[in-house]
Amino acid sequence: MNRIIILGVAAGLTLTACVSDPNDPNKNTKEKAAVGATIGALAGAVIGYQGDHSGGALRGALIGGAAGGALGAGVGIYMDKQQAEFNRQLAAEQQAHQIEVERLQNENLKITMNSEISFDYNSAQLKPAFTDTLNKVADILKRYPRSTIRITGHTDNRGSTQYNQQLSEQRAQAVKWYLSDRGVDPRRIIAEGRGELQPRATNDTEAGRQLNRRVEMLIVPDQDIQ
Repeated sequence: MNRIIILGVAAGLTLTACVSDPNDPNKNTKEKAAVGATIGALAGAVIGYQGDHSGGALRGALIGGAAGGALGAGVGIYMDKQQAEFNRQLAAEQQAHQIEVERLQNENLKITMNSEISFDYNSAQLKPAFTDTLNKVADILKRYPRSTIRITGHTDNRGSTQYNQQLSEQRAQAVKWYLSDRGVDPRRIIAEGRGELQPRATNDTEAGRQLNRRVEMLIVPDQDIQ
């Protein structure tokens, strides 16, 4: 049994090393598949060994590895496709530094929206010029329904802490309501505010305060996507 566990860990490390090329556009998907396969193999080995000491561990490792790899790759491929659509549809906004699209380590996608383009100063009313961008976001989210969307508002530190908290919540809610009106299932969306508590940059300069005034959208995929 110990030999199988060691082999499983070694295999997982080898697979991860094989896909570690930073220039590989499918790096996230491959690494997710490798990790899933390793975890599945180890789980399958333990279950198989408990049920059949003669050879169940090996069979369990093979079956578990295949299942784990499929699940890991499924999530990665799903988010690869969604990220590609966001990058394609929001290319102009990204070039103008109005929006950032990031792929996080755990396969989540984060979209950061600059408050200067999305809201007037001290307002939670969406600017009409920003609705075209949100329309693109909503259309993509509707085509990829296997996820939860967490929208978080942030402010700089000017004004009272209480006011900033309230404003950040209202801005997050405004984005949620707009996406819901565009057909995104509101049960998928969580809206919250962090006020001035999580700055990206210093609040001592206008450039830093501008970075801190933002709305972030975290897209978290379901983990059973195949």
